[in-house]
Amino acid sequence: MSELKKIAVIGLGYVGLPLAIHLARHYPVTGLDIDTNRVSELLSGQDRTNEIDDSVLKSSSLEITDQVTAIENSDIYIVTVPTPVDVNKQPDLTAVRGASRLVGGVLKKGAIVVYESTVYPGVTEDVAGPELEAASGLICGADFFLGYSPERINPGDKQHTVDKITKVVAGQNDQVTAVLSEVYGRLTSGGIFVARDIRTAEAAKVIENAQRDINIAFINEVATIFQKMGLSVYDVLEAAGTKWNFLNFSPGLVGGHCIGVDPFYLAHSATANGHHPEIILAGRRINDGMGGYVAECIARELTQLGKGAGAKILVLGLTFKENVPDLRNSRVIDIIQALQGRGFSVKVHDAYADRDEAETLFGISLRPSLEDASGYDCLVGAVPHQAYAEFDPESFATLLTADGLVADVKGMWRSLKLPENFARWQL
Repeated sequence: MSELKKIAVIGLGYVGLPLAIHLARHYPVTGLDIDTNRVSELLSGQDRTNEIDDSVLKSSSLEITDQVTAIENSDIYIVTVPTPVDVNKQPDLTAVRGASRLVGGVLKKGAIVVYESTVYPGVTEDVAGPELEAASGLICGADFFLGYSPERINPGDKQHTVDKITKVVAGQNDQVTAVLSEVYGRLTSGGIFVARDIRTAEAAKVIENAQRDINIAFINEVATIFQKMGLSVYDVLEAAGTKWNFLNFSPGLVGGHCIGVDPFYLAHSATANGHHPEIILAGRRINDGMGGYVAECIARELTQLGKGAGAKILVLGLTFKENVPDLRNSRVIDIIQALQGRGFSVKVHDAYADRDEAETLFGISLRPSLEDASGYDCLVGAVPHQAYAEFDPESFATLLTADGLVADVKGMWRSLKLPENFARWQL
């Protein structure tokens, strides 16, 4: 390890930036991102993802750049680029391939290339390796070496940060594994788990979020069942949760860059190996259908209140989870589009989302604020941002008409007494 002098992190998003910042406390690190706007933002000392405090970013020794020449002669390259799915829900490895070609162009003999991106088993060795070889002219396993250490970033989570969690590592051989164990061992206080091999580490990562997806799908399905019985799933979960081994999952929309995506990588791998993944795909169908189901329930409630097409609805929250600005793969859009398709007039506010990004991704013009917002027939609490969870009865009285509907998707207002004559719906 004494010979390793330079680390390059490729991709400075939710995963790469925190990793690079913490590694830079122990090694000379260069962070590369091909998005010049992102690089300019970080060089100015601001992180729009809110994963790194501005003061920490400004004081870090991390070198941030969009110039590929800056990562020449690195000893370790860590690739942290997105791995989405395409319109057919198939793995889209465009970013992984592109990053591999980029790294291959500056790769030197003896270097290690580590992938943190979520992939199905075999991608690191069967896809990334050949791309590196083709771009570098070097031989994988002889001139350079591969490693895998799956990311476990949970956006907005300040407890399970990259410097505190257990890091799984796997190298192409024992020597590479030892190097990765030392590097990541300095990074985190959570310890190192050495996987049997790279494919095992890839498989471990892809099932972590698939497991969560399936568990949430179960809760979403029972939520629809209990709706038909006149029961709130939150009341049921509160009672069931008193059992010592009951798993704590809640209903709602499943989006983001991991849970709503990774199961399709596992499903692709299963199909490629001759197995039809029934439970995995069933979970995806249930969760992807929740936005439409919620919209159907809200429309029914409004109709019963005598508020049909043209009724004014304000949706609170557009990001994929609470208290983060991340709009990637947010399923709130499913509710919005389904309500618009039923003829309702829908406006949207989000306490964290970037307005330009919302316009680019979804074609939605976010309300700049809630000041002067009033006269809505329905208020939809889609994302439990803290600003919305702290609403008091006066907040509803200001925003809604006297006989308005409060639709609480995440149960954030379930214990709050609403003003008289207001109707309430929740899962």
